[in-house]
Amino acid sequence: MQLNNRGKNGTIVGLRTESVPQQPKDGAPKYPNVKVQLTGQDGNAFSILGRVDSALRRAGVPKEERDKFTTEATSGDYGNLLRTVNKWVKVS
Repeated sequence: MQLNNRGKNGTIVGLRTESVPQQPKDGAPKYPNVKVQLTGQDGNAFSILGRVDSALRRAGVPKEERDKFTTEATSGDYGNLLRTVNKWVKVS
């Protein structure tokens, strides 16, 4: 992202986000071709993180992008982890 200018009262205007991947508005995950099974599996947070990271790695997702996933997924509680997983990959 690149900040171009500050407007009235110090608010940021002209925010450029073309290099920031956006989630489709239809609610599809960021990587819809990456599938991770959560049902019937160990529900431990670290286990889930490991399965998603492995699936992203197998799909050829670069390490720095996988690190973004991990940072986002671990920035809150267990509910945040599950929401983040659903935002990034297809869950079954």
